[in-house]
Amino acid sequence: MTGEHMSPDEFRRLGHEYVDWVASYWERVGELPVQSTVAPGEVFASLPASPPSTGADDLAAVLADVDELILPGLTHWQHPSFFAFFPANTSGPGVLADLLSSGLGVNGMNWATSPACTEVEMRMLDWFVELLGLPDHLRHDHDGPGGGVLQDSASSATLVALLAARKRVTDGGDLSRLRAYTSEHAHSSVVKGARVAGLADDQVRLVPADATHAMRADALADAIEADVAAGLVPFFCCATAGTTSSMAFDPVPEIADICATSGIWCHVDAAMAGSAAVCPELRWVTDGAERVDSWSFNPHKWLFTTFDCTCLWFRDARPVVDALSITPVYLRNEQSESGAVVDFRDWQVPLGRRFRALKPWLVMRHYGADGLARHIREHVRLGRLLADRVLDDPRFELAAPPALNLVVLRCTGDDADRRTTELLERVNASGEALLTPTVLDGRPAIRVCVGQTWTTQVHVDALWALLERSLSS
Repeated sequence: MTGEHMSPDEFRRLGHEYVDWVASYWERVGELPVQSTVAPGEVFASLPASPPSTGADDLAAVLADVDELILPGLTHWQHPSFFAFFPANTSGPGVLADLLSSGLGVNGMNWATSPACTEVEMRMLDWFVELLGLPDHLRHDHDGPGGGVLQDSASSATLVALLAARKRVTDGGDLSRLRAYTSEHAHSSVVKGARVAGLADDQVRLVPADATHAMRADALADAIEADVAAGLVPFFCCATAGTTSSMAFDPVPEIADICATSGIWCHVDAAMAGSAAVCPELRWVTDGAERVDSWSFNPHKWLFTTFDCTCLWFRDARPVVDALSITPVYLRNEQSESGAVVDFRDWQVPLGRRFRALKPWLVMRHYGADGLARHIREHVRLGRLLADRVLDDPRFELAAPPALNLVVLRCTGDDADRRTTELLERVNASGEALLTPTVLDGRPAIRVCVGQTWTTQVHVDALWALLERSLSS
């Protein structure tokens, strides 16, 4: 009879088939075109207009549809020649943890709704503090008001920090005098978060950057001083440790000092670059973390943790709880009322919470600190290898100083901007690799981000050969 619940035995059988399909996909993904070539609406049109009236007898048949209908419409982020955006590098332990989370199906909104969901997360955030060399006052087991929480993305982390900062200076009402600050090269999520927090775009000051594309601390101080003189209320600043376009590092220690002097909440977005701190020799990426109000990074970018998983820490979490805690009677319980537990629903915008902490738990238990550091070091080495080839070839130039696993390049010579754009288009159209465009100093450039799980020097060498071949075509 169709429409019945799947039995544990049937789930077990199908689970083996689905896991086998994923494993086979990982084995063959390098042979597929990196970027999808379907036309707009093509996948939509290939699916039935109405849902089935009776259920399928065997969901194994769906895998054939995945191969035929879904795969052609995917850009393969797990392809070893995926050098675009950032490395959303999944892994076996990350996927297995997602399976566990989905199978358990718990909602960890309060401690009482599943104590392990909360307490494993607390311990994982403390593990990350040690793994990255962050200050101890961010730990849950430290005697203080700080601690960390998992969010879905850096965008949500920035929004939560914004809301806490807003609560610290106003209980609502007229927000028109509030002013926030970030670099002109900061991620768009800062302005988007400000919109959600009730601010207009012009209430976010985009502070000029220096020649390395990092925020100028003196320009930040000048902007704050001018706004105070105009009767406005500076309340939030987002510094970036590793900007999207060029991996520039804002001077966090100086920015934090300026913010502290002015009573401004200082948040750091270290979305991808924060992962590099698993290598002790690269812990300069966390400079200034001991002075800021909040600090975040994404294990799902470059740390083999399946999307989504973002770590957000607070030096003092009380303003966050003040901003986001609403407790109707159906959420009250003895443990929460006693103050003896953490309710992470008060540390985020949604109420519901999935068991994300299983992902870093399995990933760290599989790789260990040494294993994670080894893979990060190799990606940094491959990035430097590519940068050196750019420097040695007069047909190319670096558009920004090479940093960690990111290389930003452009063509040289006559009509360089047009040829840079055309080069990028040829490479991406080839299906052999995928790169991302950006603009630096008003000119087009090409971002190459090395960090996919299965990327090796073979793939970086192939990319360089493709760039040379595409340049001359």
